[in-house]
Amino acid sequence: MKRFSPFAFRRPPASSCSAALLGSLLLLAACSQQATPTKQDAALPAASQQAAPEKAAPGTRLVLAVKGEPEQGFDPIKSWGEYGNPLFQSTLLKRDDKLNLVGDLATKWELSNDRKTWTITIRDGVKFSDGQPLTAEDVAYTFETARGAASTVDLTNVAGAKAVNPTTVEITLNKPQVTFTHILATLGIVPKHAYKDGYSDAPIGSGPFKFVSWTKGQQMIAEPNPHYYGPKPPFERYTFLFTQDDASVAAANAGQVQVANVPPSLSKNVPANMTAVSVKTVDNRGIMFPMVPAEGKKTADGFDLGNSVTADPAIRKAINIAISRKQLVEGVLGGHGTPAWGVVDDLPWDNAEHRLPDGDMEGAKKLLAEAGWKPNANGVLEKNGKEARIPLLYFSNDSTRQALALAVTDMVKPLGIVFEVAGKTREDIGRLKHSSSVVYGWGNHSPLEMYNLYAGSKAGKGSYNAGFYNNPQVNAHLDAAEQATTFEESLPHWRQALWDGKNGLGMKGDAPWAWLVNLDHVYWVDKCLDIGPRQIEPHGHGYPITWNVQDWKWTCN
Repeated sequence: MKRFSPFAFRRPPASSCSAALLGSLLLLAACSQQATPTKQDAALPAASQQAAPEKAAPGTRLVLAVKGEPEQGFDPIKSWGEYGNPLFQSTLLKRDDKLNLVGDLATKWELSNDRKTWTITIRDGVKFSDGQPLTAEDVAYTFETARGAASTVDLTNVAGAKAVNPTTVEITLNKPQVTFTHILATLGIVPKHAYKDGYSDAPIGSGPFKFVSWTKGQQMIAEPNPHYYGPKPPFERYTFLFTQDDASVAAANAGQVQVANVPPSLSKNVPANMTAVSVKTVDNRGIMFPMVPAEGKKTADGFDLGNSVTADPAIRKAINIAISRKQLVEGVLGGHGTPAWGVVDDLPWDNAEHRLPDGDMEGAKKLLAEAGWKPNANGVLEKNGKEARIPLLYFSNDSTRQALALAVTDMVKPLGIVFEVAGKTREDIGRLKHSSSVVYGWGNHSPLEMYNLYAGSKAGKGSYNAGFYNNPQVNAHLDAAEQATTFEESLPHWRQALWDGKNGLGMKGDAPWAWLVNLDHVYWVDKCLDIGPRQIEPHGHGYPITWNVQDWKWTCN
């Protein structure tokens, strides 16, 4: 548990609000510490809002530079909260600081003998932030609506949800699913009476916070939900800035934020009024390979499908063993991370038997030569008239993924493999991800992440199995895991999916990914702010540092 000793509260002087200090966004952040916008002000563009002198007592407002603006807004049915803590909405279950599942809305949850029906009792007297009551009808409506929606929330296994009485809901599955408790802990409950067009932009929920405003591309403001059934958050306003890495660092150095999510490469020079907090995670980065040959195929959406270079397992395995993950951790992450061998490293469902040594350049060269890849006059490997040139894409606004892509490109160059690195928008990568390699990031508190990334049934579904990986033996292990009687009984099947001695989705098997690093999440936190214990954090989408934000405390006078 990380706690912080008290220091005097620091706040930018009022005069800073009239200066173009760090651009309009950071100017607005400084002023949001000093003003209480009216409802009319909250609807105005950031640049047009005028600041008034701060009259609130010190330590009553927080500004967090967290990145991660949700692409589809704050709607759980459209994936908001998939990595936990949807802020505005309650979930049936939640995870504590040890990642144990405990009740949130639910006070009791029971599974039928055939493992298909969940009977869940919810709190009585819960209200949404608009004052309307939350009942089992809202819970059933949320699950029924989500299972019919096109989103990353996969409820295709839900046969139906119904309210038995105002505080009891039954959710029936088509077949047993051992990871369904993860969905109970991540799908926020929406109000049946207010779920309509525009909900994503102005959500109503029963969580600890109520939504105030969202200036897209800049910031979101939240306040404590007066109807929340749990302890009331102690600050009167929470401003989330959607700054990129450089701007977050600049805002922290200017004293305009109390929490900043900073990339490891920029985390060394901590502002004097802040403390660096490095949090262990299951947030990994890796290279996804298209798994089918390029033969003029198209996806259902009309996008190019396949890559004849990465479809060769020798290429994928050679890249896996040539990479030095330890060097990536030190050189790119500044030591704030660990080597990544798979998507579930060191979790209970991991299987270290699937791993191969890394940094083995000679072994990689031998493997490629045996597979028929030979250097041409330009020093680039070639086979059947095809050069080993591979597009390698990363999200253009992510400096860590860019640095990893460039470092890996240098590492595999001696093999005669050429990564053609390019930063792209999410929209561009959405069109190119089935024919190009992509530096992706994943990491979850559930083995459901592994299922979604590798099951053949998920091929081409969103960004999960974008490479169209499909191995019947692996699928059988994954399905056996999901249909196990208990979570403990599922563990051997997850491990066999990674490597069963002959087949697997890991490095010794098909190697459809080259996993690189597990990030530590690095935050600069004001020394006056006590953020309590840290979880092992999942992927960075959804602001994982805020899992207990309603309990944060200001320790200075």
